[in-house]
Amino acid sequence: MKKLLVSQPKPATDKSPYYDIAAKYGFEVEFRPFIKVERLPAKEFRAQKINILDHTAIIFTSRHGIDHFFHLCEDMRIAIPDTMKYFCVAEKIALYIQKYVQYRKRKIFYGATGKFEDLLPAIVKHKNEKYFVPMSDVHNDDIKNMLDAAKIQHTEGVMYRTVSNEFSPEEIAQYDGLIFFSPAGIASLKKNDPNFVQGDVKIGALGVTTAQAVKDAGLRLDFQAPTPEAPSMTAALENFLKTHS
Repeated sequence: MKKLLVSQPKPATDKSPYYDIAAKYGFEVEFRPFIKVERLPAKEFRAQKINILDHTAIIFTSRHGIDHFFHLCEDMRIAIPDTMKYFCVAEKIALYIQKYVQYRKRKIFYGATGKFEDLLPAIVKHKNEKYFVPMSDVHNDDIKNMLDAAKIQHTEGVMYRTVSNEFSPEEIAQYDGLIFFSPAGIASLKKNDPNFVQGDVKIGALGVTTAQAVKDAGLRLDFQAPTPEAPSMTAALENFLKTHS
């Protein structure tokens, strides 16, 4: 491998283990996402006919959701009342809300593990609230189904979407290693270079759905994480290089 593309934003510092692995095995690493997340224009959100102020609580599953919720509310000149409650799948997401509202434990709740199932008991304890769930345009119905089963009043609304970053086929061709972190990244690769031929290009994927997207696209998956041998993407990369260098 001579040049590896890690399809994530460039780390803020040079402390990334990808740099250490690149130095150890003598290749160049670049960070550049195949995708970006952008919020819906206010006009498109209004077309969903959702009134945010009809709700008394918001459920956040990511920091993307927090950013796009508050920015879209600002775009629509919606003043969120101080009485609004926030339910987050993890503490780090709950703490991120401080960027937009004063943090008060009596109105911010979070799960212990980052899984929605572990947040659900806190939601059920406040079953009289009317919940709004900001969503991406690409989502499944798992959260909706769990809230329905618990008989929780809720509304889902798309507030942000995933779009492709532009790569030319010539830019893609300069890499002989590609690492993907979502199925949307694979879709972006095929959109930017419909005639992409893998050949000797090594492809790594994080997560079961991303790995499946690689295979569904007719590409060869060379390494993936997490696995028992490789709990992280960098571990999977290094294990692959140890075997094939």
